Amino acid sequence: MAVADSNHTSSGRASARERFLAGAEAAGIAPEILRFPEGTRTAVQAATAVGCELGQIVKSLVFLCDGEAVLALTSGSNRVDTARLGTVLGGKITRADADGVREATGYAIGGTPPFGHDRPLRAVVDRALLAYDTVWAAAGTPDTVFELTPGELVRASGAEVNDFAVG
Repeated sequence: MAVADSNHTSSGRASARERFLAGAEAAGIAPEILRFPEGTRTAVQAATAVGCELGQIVKSLVFLCDGEAVLALTSGSNRVDTARLGTVLGGKITRADADGVREATGYAIGGTPPFGHDRPLRAVVDRALLAYDTVWAAAGTPDTVFELTPGELVRASGAEVNDFAVG
């Protein structure tokens, strides 16, 4: 069952949707947000919901590189090789927990968009995502996604393209 989105939370802070839209506007992107009440928290759920290949889903994964939050934008059909990611970023990689993800990005796991975070994060994009005409990413909540081109993804996230994932 669909639930109306609120523009503000009870704390007075803009909702995740509103913060995402502000970040998209700042990046020059006008996304059409699709909402799936059954959820798009995982790459498989998102691909099934939108009817695309698993590889077209952008997983926005937060890691710590020597304690500093970084963003790995990974194809839904791949997983991050933390040793490779550490080589690319020049440090020791550990996975951020749910609180760390929210603290670094302002968003919950499963809804973290590739840009528009509370603070800028160093980001890398899985080269495999460049093979597609369009890709799908979370739009701030675990039940919303939007479509964009790989070029828009790289530009809006400020990410460098690299090989740090394995299929």
